[in-house]
Amino acid sequence: MKLHHRKREPHEDSSALSDLAFLLIIYFIVIAGFNVNKGFLMNLPARDSTRFILKDDLLRYELDGSGRLLFRGEVREPAVAEQELRSALGSNPNLAVVLTVNPQTPWQRVVSFVELAQKLQVDSFSFTMKDETVKDEN
Repeated sequence: MKLHHRKREPHEDSSALSDLAFLLIIYFIVIAGFNVNKGFLMNLPARDSTRFILKDDLLRYELDGSGRLLFRGEVREPAVAEQELRSALGSNPNLAVVLTVNPQTPWQRVVSFVELAQKLQVDSFSFTMKDETVKDEN
């Protein structure tokens, strides 16, 4: 009985291909450029610091459930609110802006107002959720 032996082909060296693949990965990582999302950069007060804010230095805005911006109970367009904030910041450097948000408000409206505060470089900005247990009188 005659056994057939297969000829073994010489094993190709694959180290060159793995080196090339590694170099291509490095190349694409370098040229891709990273998009770093910094989020909202706001200065937070130190944990133990106490800051007093006068009533005259406080500007209160509210976002209702439909996303309308209210100032002292009156509806404000974003452009008008921006002008109000800009003039108030010009005349009062210690201005603190407070935004009260209804839980039903579309979040894009909240983000837009926070971006406006960031754009105008409001140093003291705060927002809070409106308590749902308190009913509106309107």
